Amino acid sequence: MPNSHDPHRRQLLRALALGGSAAVIGCGREDDVTYVSDVVQIDRIPVAGIASPASTPELQQLLRASRTPVSVGGARYSMGGQIAAEGSLHLDMRAMNRLVRLDVAARTVRVQAGMCWRDLQDIIDTRDLSVKIMQSYSNFSIGGSVSVNCHGRYVGAGPLAHSIRALQVVTADGEVHELDRNHQPELFAACIGGYGGLGVISEVELDLADNAVIERQARWIPLEAYPDFFRESILGNPDAVLHNADLMPPDFNRPLAVSWMRSDAPLTDRERLVPRHLDYGRDQNLIWVASELPVGGRLRERFQTDRILQEKAVVLRNREASLDATSLEPRTRIFSTYLLQEYFIPVAGFARFATQLAGVLQRHEVNALNVSIRHSPADAVSLLKWAATEVFSFVLYYKQRSFTSTDERAADWTRQLVDAALSLGGRYYLPYRLHATPQQFRRAYPEADDFARIKRAVDPYNRFRNRLWDKYLPSP
Repeated sequence: MPNSHDPHRRQLLRALALGGSAAVIGCGREDDVTYVSDVVQIDRIPVAGIASPASTPELQQLLRASRTPVSVGGARYSMGGQIAAEGSLHLDMRAMNRLVRLDVAARTVRVQAGMCWRDLQDIIDTRDLSVKIMQSYSNFSIGGSVSVNCHGRYVGAGPLAHSIRALQVVTADGEVHELDRNHQPELFAACIGGYGGLGVISEVELDLADNAVIERQARWIPLEAYPDFFRESILGNPDAVLHNADLMPPDFNRPLAVSWMRSDAPLTDRERLVPRHLDYGRDQNLIWVASELPVGGRLRERFQTDRILQEKAVVLRNREASLDATSLEPRTRIFSTYLLQEYFIPVAGFARFATQLAGVLQRHEVNALNVSIRHSPADAVSLLKWAATEVFSFVLYYKQRSFTSTDERAADWTRQLVDAALSLGGRYYLPYRLHATPQQFRRAYPEADDFARIKRAVDPYNRFRNRLWDKYLPSP
């Protein structure tokens, strides 16, 4: 039976009374234990309680009312426990979803960090403005996107860090810090891609872009020719707005390059944004067939690839930027789950890594649905940067059975891919399964020592925790 005289328990109860408890997706109770899980539902992490602050003052009160460990979550699209730690007070940030200010003339916006991209798009689309850098889907929270330093398909733009003007961060002592490139620049750089290890991002200020008309262009490119094609036809083209290339199973050796270019052509779809709450049953069924049946590849080519190659598509930028990740979701994750991995490879190593990646996937019979290729210039802002130099990224989208043994087998081939990336001077992305060894993490992110030094200064009692930092940056 819990000890009612435990001072930490009393502090936690006081904090929950201040912040309110949350009954949210990804959370639950079982046998009197509250747990938090993320989108893939592999991990169920027991926490001491869940609070949902709606303002920065509420957040300050929660942090000052207890001395328990603290974890932070938003839309919960990370996949390896980056949102929670055992026994922590979990802060569900989704109630902090309001607009702070919008400057249309300057094309800047400031929002509370729990707002998702789709909610921001509702606001700025009326002014014909777009998010400058974000993921390919609009479901993610903005604070969470900062915490993982996301990127998307935006040509020449690089990581989200390049569009962040300022952050408001609340540290473990409840103090509010207003950060930018000139005010506490070291903490600013460390919080971007800091995975909730230094404090709670409460507000984010971003650059915006124009809501241009864009037209899709698609073609097959030989693998060895892709880097030159990208540099000459995409990166060197001022009309290129979005670009990625897909490698398809089983060979993963012929990129389907899909670009969205500025256009004066009439719109083929007049919707300004993808409507909310659409039925994605057809998309989900197609993914299931592609991943489970021998004829899946041919059906995907007929209903998806051929359409991309043959159908004309001219839309507003916000229409393409407001895609819903629900279209990629399985109907249930009881038996199988879909996951991501990502590797960042210097340009010179592109073809070699693509070949090594295909070999690992084939040898281990990984049920890969596709590999999406993106590009990024070097990250000039964040501390724990995934792009230390100009890189191509390889985003692996795969399916695995929902069993512990399957996840353990995946850890083996994942570590092989991490080694392949490291051997070429590359890095891997941290929001996904924590299969990399601590030694691999240190090789990929040598800046971790600086991050640890900053953490000791702003969080000396190691209150901000999650499974990522518990594994790779354990307390002394």
